[in-house]
Amino acid sequence: MTERAGPSPKEDGDQPIVFIVDDDASMRRALTNLFESVGLKVEAFGSAPQLLQAKPPEVPSCLVLDIRLPGTSGLELQTDLAKANIQTPIIFITGHGDIPMTVRAMKSGAIDFLTKPVRDQDILDAVQAAIERDRKRRDLNKTVSNVRSRFESLSSRERDVLSLVTSGLMNKQVAAQLGLAEITVKIYRGQIMRKMGAKSLADLVRMSEALGIRPSKPDVQT
Repeated sequence: MTERAGPSPKEDGDQPIVFIVDDDASMRRALTNLFESVGLKVEAFGSAPQLLQAKPPEVPSCLVLDIRLPGTSGLELQTDLAKANIQTPIIFITGHGDIPMTVRAMKSGAIDFLTKPVRDQDILDAVQAAIERDRKRRDLNKTVSNVRSRFESLSSRERDVLSLVTSGLMNKQVAAQLGLAEITVKIYRGQIMRKMGAKSLADLVRMSEALGIRPSKPDVQT
């Protein structure tokens, strides 16, 4: 059974949420009370399948996950979430941790690995760090999505010019490479800067890098 504490994220705007998966009901209650005491929203589950049936959050979040669970283990759930491209940061807690488990969890991207009994401040610090990481990831994804949308508004020729300009070529070199007049390249550059919302060439280069546009420098005429 899912134990929901407080309103859902949709009811509470962009307030972060902590997910708990632990088969120990008393542990779920204790963690829920702790996180609520510092103003966090909580959803608690008794097994991995229950979490997988829930809709992925649209707000910054993290998952406090017991490593030993009935059926699907915490480590297996971590793998399943990664396969589903659900990037919610994970904090593992366990009463039976060992070094191989810790290494596997951390190599797979876990934020922390805490051993029961967990100190309140340790788990709160880990949760705050995980939520902040997820917030930054979401902000970056949003920025990249906006840049990609602007890039898709460029014509094929504008994309060609963008690729060459951000590889470090001067207008005259770009013109020679594409068989255009230098004034035409200048016009294209102006259109590209406007459409991409770039204030400088450095801005344009950063946007290209965010989109993964890293062309090798072509042979040019000087």
